[in-house]
Amino acid sequence: MKKGNLDVNNLEARLTELSPYVLAILRIMTALLFMAHGTAKLFGFPETGMSPPLLSLFGLAGVLEVVGGILLVIGLFSRPVAFILSGMMAVAYFMAHAPQNFYPILNGGESAILFCFVFLYLVFAGPGAWSLDRQRAGAGVPSALRA
Repeated sequence: MKKGNLDVNNLEARLTELSPYVLAILRIMTALLFMAHGTAKLFGFPETGMSPPLLSLFGLAGVLEVVGGILLVIGLFSRPVAFILSGMMAVAYFMAHAPQNFYPILNGGESAILFCFVFLYLVFAGPGAWSLDRQRAGAGVPSALRA
């Protein structure tokens, strides 16, 4: 179907073809942003004034943010890691943000909600292209190059 000079079917096919790569970009960028929360808690970088004891809820959250973030960046065990991190962010929202105010914009919980639902999406969508999970499944190598 042509709409003006735009071939809608061709555009749709091209976007579908690129979706595993855009999914990988979403996974990698989300994981890098998430890791920054953990490195701030555990290593003081970037400096946020927060340095919780390692054996506390915030310390455990920092470990999960760093380790889970690294695993998601490289795309290893992506679905179970994303499931755990999604649950962690739901708990974080209801423990730390929701008691302050009903509205996320007022309780500072927008990023917790976004992380929760992006991770939940990754549970169902998988890691996309450029992941160790995909390579381990044999999908990372084009069929013409496989032995």
